[in-house]
Amino acid sequence: MAQVDLIDVSKVYAGNIDAVKSVTMHVHDKEFVVLVGPSGCGKSTTLRMVAGLEEVTSGEIRIDGKVVNHVPPKNRDIAMVFQNYALYPHMTVYQNLEFGLKLRGYPKKEIDRRVRDAAEILDISSLLQRKPRALSGGQRQRVAVGRAIVRKPKVFLFDEPLSNLDAKLRVQMRTELSKLHTRLQATIIYVTHDQTEALTMGDRIIVMKDGLVQQVADPIEIYQNPVNKFVGGFIGSPPMNFIEGQIQADNGKCYFVRESMKLRLLEATHEKIQPYHNKKVVLGVRPENIYDRLFAQDASDDFTVKAQVEVVEPTGSEVYLYLKSGAAQFIARVPPNDTVRENQDLQVVFDMSRVHLFDADTEKSIL
Repeated sequence: MAQVDLIDVSKVYAGNIDAVKSVTMHVHDKEFVVLVGPSGCGKSTTLRMVAGLEEVTSGEIRIDGKVVNHVPPKNRDIAMVFQNYALYPHMTVYQNLEFGLKLRGYPKKEIDRRVRDAAEILDISSLLQRKPRALSGGQRQRVAVGRAIVRKPKVFLFDEPLSNLDAKLRVQMRTELSKLHTRLQATIIYVTHDQTEALTMGDRIIVMKDGLVQQVADPIEIYQNPVNKFVGGFIGSPPMNFIEGQIQADNGKCYFVRESMKLRLLEATHEKIQPYHNKKVVLGVRPENIYDRLFAQDASDDFTVKAQVEVVEPTGSEVYLYLKSGAAQFIARVPPNDTVRENQDLQVVFDMSRVHLFDADTEKSIL
């Protein structure tokens, strides 16, 4: 396999449309890296530049240390799996898998061995004589992946390959692709808009917005320590709650204050929040870090907020509470045995060791 380097790569379309802006990233050999972000953020364009399907406006792309900016896609030793399966409908699964190898002039025995090895890896050996119309969506996607595997490329590129599958099948295929990475020890760059896919599959995640890289880190770091408000809100489901307020000092202690809310900030944060006293900030807290006071009776009053329950949303394994305190609205994730009802007044506890503070202007993390 191979490492992939993008050095200050940009893509500008006609009309001065900046699709990708000075992206620099390093994908290690055998690493599974996920590019994630909303539609139009530049992630697919970045992938297509690595594949050679889009020209680079500026910067360098290197595969295994070799600059490939002007190398044709067929000579880059990469394999790409698209959102659409793009299988030949008149060919059997076997013929779809062998087609690329036949074009490259591989010996018949080598083609047969590679096709059957890929089919075994993907558990589609029994489907080799079927045509695509006789396959389910998940089976078609396996064939599309198999067509990449038989190539034995240096780098696998996946462009939202699970988008056309139903929810249950997407979960199954996520697991299958993760197993495939472990088995092949392949270098994989995977594009998705689904943050759950990013968190569950990637060794590292690259979060993009408006053509710019926002943060590069492993899934836990991205989730627990977002560098800005966008990353905090995009990664996680339900998303991080954001509440605007001010930092105020009172008797040597610091508080986040908004209307009826007054939450004491931990002493460990005091040095970093010093420049923000009496200024607007945004407090960020994930739903699982807000508790019903009934289940946290030892919590300090300084960490407690009075709220009204607007909506109760049970999901089976947990319950989402949509809460309102003054004009502030936020979501709490509570256990299924919490028997809260709509329109009920509730005291909730904020885990102040897990809250985030963001600059109200730059939206960068303060802590």
